[in-house]
Amino acid sequence: MHGASRKRGKRVKKSVGCLAALDVALTQFDGPQTTPRSIVFSAQERGRIVNRVALPTNRLCVTSPRSSSLTSAQSANLTSALKNGAKFFRFASVQLPVWHAAMSNYKAPAFLVDLLHARSPSGAEFEAQKVFDHYVKSAASTYAKDALGNRIATLNPKGDPVLMLAGHMDELGLIITYVNKDGFIYFDTIGGHDRTVISGRRVLIQTADGPIKGVTGKRAIHLMDDADRKKVPEIHEIWIDIGARSKKEALERVAIGDTVTYDHEFELIHGSVGTARAFDNKVGAYVVGETLIRLAAAKKKLAAKLVAVATAQEEIGTRGAITAAYAVNPHIALAVDVGHATDHPDCDPRKFGETKLGGGPIICRGPNINPLVFERLVKAAKKLKIPYQLEADPRPTGTDARAIQVGRAGIATGLVSIPLRYMHTPSEVVDLEDVERTVQLFVEFALELKDGEYLH
Repeated sequence: MHGASRKRGKRVKKSVGCLAALDVALTQFDGPQTTPRSIVFSAQERGRIVNRVALPTNRLCVTSPRSSSLTSAQSANLTSALKNGAKFFRFASVQLPVWHAAMSNYKAPAFLVDLLHARSPSGAEFEAQKVFDHYVKSAASTYAKDALGNRIATLNPKGDPVLMLAGHMDELGLIITYVNKDGFIYFDTIGGHDRTVISGRRVLIQTADGPIKGVTGKRAIHLMDDADRKKVPEIHEIWIDIGARSKKEALERVAIGDTVTYDHEFELIHGSVGTARAFDNKVGAYVVGETLIRLAAAKKKLAAKLVAVATAQEEIGTRGAITAAYAVNPHIALAVDVGHATDHPDCDPRKFGETKLGGGPIICRGPNINPLVFERLVKAAKKLKIPYQLEADPRPTGTDARAIQVGRAGIATGLVSIPLRYMHTPSEVVDLEDVERTVQLFVEFALELKDGEYLH
C-alpha cells in the first residue's frame, strides 16, 4: 500500500504544471492549544488527488482534480505544500470527504472560537481565563483577577455611573472521585447534567501532565433486561475508560480531583448556526469582553465606568457573580447568559414561552429585573433595529443576575439571554448572529447612559 502510494505521488508531482485551474479556499483556525490550518483545492472534474499531513501544530489538507493549467497563486500554494513534505495520491472518481473543510462560509470571531475550545469546568476555568486575558486585557484601562477566578476588566475608571457586565466562563464538567482495581474511573458531576447523555462520550481529562483521552461507558444494552433498559443510569453506574489495565496504571496517568470535559468541539453546521459543548456560557463571556473591546475603540465618549466581568463558578451557584458584585459595587448591571430556544419539537410554548434561534437576544422581565433597565434595553434594540425577544420569569433567574441584583445595597439589574437549543448537552446549538446582536445591544446600552444616570 505505501509503495503504491509513493509511486502515484511521484507521478502527480511530475504533472503539477498540467493541473486544472482550481477554486482555492484557505481557512485558518487559531486556538490556545493548536493551530490547525486547512488548504482546500476543489473542482468538478474526474479524478481527485487527496493529501493529508498531520503535524503537532498544523494540519494541511489538499484536494484537486487533474487537468491542464494552474494560476500562479495556485501553483505557489501547491509548490509550498510539496516543499513541506506533502505526498499526493490519485484516486478513482469517488467523492471523498475534505478533512476540516468548513460546512459554512460564515466567519466565527476568533475570540469566541478560542473560548469555546478552552476547557473550563467550574472551579478549573484556567484555559478560559487565559483566553479572556489574551483578548481583553490590552483594551482595558485596568485589569484584575480575584481569588475565585473572575476576570475584571475596567474601561473609563473615572466614569459615573458604574455599569457592570457579567457573563460566566465556566462550563459543565466531571470530577474524578475513585478508581477501581481494574483501572476504571468513577466521577461526580460539576453542574447540572442530563444523565441520559453522559455515557458513550469521548472525554478529555485535565491532568498535571496534560490532557488524557477517555470514553464514558456503561453496560451495553445487549446485557440489560427490559427493566434496566428503561432506567436512567445513576452516576455511580457510569465510568470512564482510559485503556488502563489496573488501578496503579490509571493513577499513574490521572489523579483524584482531576476534571473532565466532553471532547466535542465547536463547528458551524449551517450558515451562522453552530454547535459546541459549552456555548453555555462562553458566549456570555465573549459578549462582555467584546463589548469592552469595541467601546475602547469607539469614537463616542463613554460616560459610564464600564466593568466587564467574566465570572467563575456560575454552574454551581453563581459564586463568581456574588464576589464580583460586591467588589465592583455597580449602580447598574447587565448579566448575559444563554436561554432556551423553544422552537424545536416537544417544547410546549404554554409552559416554556416562545423564543427561537435566530430571533435575536432575549430580554427578560420579572422580579429579578429592574424595570428601567428593561425599558432601556428595549429602547436600545429598537434604535438599532435589531430583532429581540421577550421572556418572563416570576422568580430569581437561574443566572448571575440573581446574585448581582441583591449585591450589597441592591443593584439595578437586567438580563439578556442568547437563544440556545439542547442546553447542558455535549452539542448545544446557537445562531452566532444572535451573539453579534447581543454585543451590539450592550454597546448601545452603555453608550446611551448619561453622566450620573443610575436607572433607579
